[in-house]
Amino acid sequence: MSNGLHSVPAGGSAIVLGASGGLGTALSDAIAHSGRFERLVKLSRASVPAIELLDEASLARAAKYASGVGAVRLVVDATGFLHDDRHKPEKSWRDLEPDDMGRAFALNAIGPALIMKHFLPLFPPSGKAVFATLSARVGSIGDNHLGGWYSYRASKAALNQLVRTASVELKRLKPEAVCVALHPGTVDTPLSQPFSRAGLEVHSPSIATAHLISVIDRLGPDESGGFFDWHGASVPW
Repeated sequence: MSNGLHSVPAGGSAIVLGASGGLGTALSDAIAHSGRFERLVKLSRASVPAIELLDEASLARAAKYASGVGAVRLVVDATGFLHDDRHKPEKSWRDLEPDDMGRAFALNAIGPALIMKHFLPLFPPSGKAVFATLSARVGSIGDNHLGGWYSYRASKAALNQLVRTASVELKRLKPEAVCVALHPGTVDTPLSQPFSRAGLEVHSPSIATAHLISVIDRLGPDESGGFFDWHGASVPW
């Protein structure tokens, strides 16, 4: 399996949003080690400039900062929300709470949509450039056979539709660019640890990253708007 980004033109910039998380950190390290880019911009709540998904002005400032050096060839959105001390994935419709649902949609769909709004315009008019956001297989409507996790499933399904819609517009403006949703598998991070089941294939962040980088490297304009797993296989909508 390739561990580089050979199909992306050399030089320019790569940007990782959510770079302080477990998978975001591993992705940042792998992109830096690829040697493909002149500049890597790592954005998070703790970065300078800092980003906050629900503060559009912070995303606009970060995009302006990131556009300062070289053509932007890769943007990876590694943000996402599943649970915290206050909110756990719902097992039943009895557990649904409007505020918790709104937060899931804000962080898993609206935030990434605003990222696309401000970062997709940074891609050059020609040559391969990739926007990849981390979705989840449980966001697949066609693959939902277990139920539960209402807010997380629905917010990731919304994210997938936003990616698909943005890809249509992107193709008209920058036909060689790619906009996709990726399922990284179950990764051994604080986000997934409480829900990892015995027998479930769990990857370290570094292994998951190697797979995702390989998928990104193989993507072309024909795959733009798609939803792919860490093997590069298409995931049902």
